Amino acid sequence: MRSNYYHLDELAQLVQGELIGQPDLALNGLASLERAQANQIAFVNGDKHLNAAQNSQAGALIVTAEIKAQLNNHQNFIVVANPYLAFAILTHKFEIKMNKRGIESTAQISSSAIIADDAYIGHYVVIGEDCVVGANTVIQSHVKIDDDVEIGKDCFIDSHVTLTGQSKIGDRVRIHANTVIGGEGFGFAPYQGKWNRIAQLGSVRIGNDARIGSNCSVDRGALDDTIISDGVIIDNLVQIAHNVQIGENTAIAAKCGIAGSTIIGKNCILAGAVGIVGHIKITDNVTITGMSIVTKNISEAGSYSSGTGQFETNHWKRTVVRLRQLADVPLTKLVKQMDHMQTQIESIESTLKSRK
Repeated sequence: MRSNYYHLDELAQLVQGELIGQPDLALNGLASLERAQANQIAFVNGDKHLNAAQNSQAGALIVTAEIKAQLNNHQNFIVVANPYLAFAILTHKFEIKMNKRGIESTAQISSSAIIADDAYIGHYVVIGEDCVVGANTVIQSHVKIDDDVEIGKDCFIDSHVTLTGQSKIGDRVRIHANTVIGGEGFGFAPYQGKWNRIAQLGSVRIGNDARIGSNCSVDRGALDDTIISDGVIIDNLVQIAHNVQIGENTAIAAKCGIAGSTIIGKNCILAGAVGIVGHIKITDNVTITGMSIVTKNISEAGSYSSGTGQFETNHWKRTVVRLRQLADVPLTKLVKQMDHMQTQIESIESTLKSRK
């Protein structure tokens, strides 16, 4: 396994932190507080990790000034305002990077495609007519890129990805294994008991700095394009249907499904297994908690949930029975009962006041 050593002062400069301790301390990796060794650096993300930090064997710690003041078992620190962000920055320093460049002999590339000189095209990649692959982009083995697809610079396209539907992909985009971008949207017109396929004529546009995980599908639009904006991050196993628009810096966790023509705003968070029906709008800065189902527009920022929370199994069964019984009672009867209860409460309160 390849490894590189960096001095503590070099790492402190990289994250714009204050160095306390040995500037020339050599470190060759990041590790958790529990597993770190003397040649590794760890980060302390809050007071709840103080005990683990005190007992850690890490050669250096990334901390806030407040946490540093509470640690007396260590001598080497990088003091920053946000240790987690500093950790994120340093992961790129220690990451093993793909340095190969050029075109492998087994790749099949159309003569009309434009491939940057410093791109890498892996084994058995197929690139169609009039495609563009930008500078410093890495295309791993067995990727299929259909005609008229454009990929920007500094991208990473993992093995067995399919890019089709004349998709346009921005700069610094990462797309992971087995994902399909620009596949046919699920469009059918029902007539006389049969489904009539609608040819999908739109495309997919992915902005800069987006990340799409493994085994995802982003369908091309029926007429207008499906749009994933700058900075969007998408976990594995996510379905994004045709004509969906996702705003900047929105995060979507695994197993979410977004139906067609939905518009999602900026800086939203969709937790795991959220389902969203089609043709609705969700405003900016909305969080949808895990396994929720969104069936109507959300016009105000905030956190939203649906579904029944966890119970012990027998309790859950009793609750379901009560819900079914409740559903069988006419709404008008429920309202009358509640009005009667309110009247009784007011009568009791009035009697108590008169006795004082």
